[in-house]
Amino acid sequence: MTGLRERWRLKAMRTIQERALDLFDERGFGAVTIEEIAAAAEVSPSSVYRYFGTKEGLLVADEFDNMSREMLEDILDPADPVGSLLRIVRAYESAPEAAADVERASRAMRSPWRRVRYFFTEPSVRMAVCAALDRASQRITPLIAATGELSETQARVAANALVFGYLAALEQWYLDGGDRPIADYVEEGMRPLREIWSPSDAAPVA
Repeated sequence: MTGLRERWRLKAMRTIQERALDLFDERGFGAVTIEEIAAAAEVSPSSVYRYFGTKEGLLVADEFDNMSREMLEDILDPADPVGSLLRIVRAYESAPEAAADVERASRAMRSPWRRVRYFFTEPSVRMAVCAALDRASQRITPLIAATGELSETQARVAANALVFGYLAALEQWYLDGGDRPIADYVEEGMRPLREIWSPSDAAPVA
């Protein structure tokens, strides 16, 4: 029952995000209210606040904040976090290709990344993104430190380089027009960070 409730919650969140993006794209971020988003998504304003907290949260929120340590360990290899990040980004970008419905696939292809431009055009959204990345760094740091390869200070610096380096790669992708895969920018931008870990037995990222 908990699994069903969680799936329903995630579906509701995605629907609200989609309706919010439709309104933002049509009228601009600043011109849209939470109440208007709630009406478009056919939910109460209190539901929007409960799921996202703020209007900025609608653009920044993802499943990461809700992951347990065990779930995070499943997707992040602390011995090769750059490779893990690349695999996550590539899986995220390629997932819509498997959708059976073409229209649904097209919409799914747009929605994860069409919100990205607001990260770099709306100052309040950028601040929210940085806060979310800071939380991500706080959660990743102990996983990296637990390998024993880096000191706690080095692990903290490396985790921040990883998450904020990802943001820098994402911004360059946006500035270049978003025509190439984001993973290409992440791979190129993160190349110097690989030297921090340089896993000798890590398999190449497919």
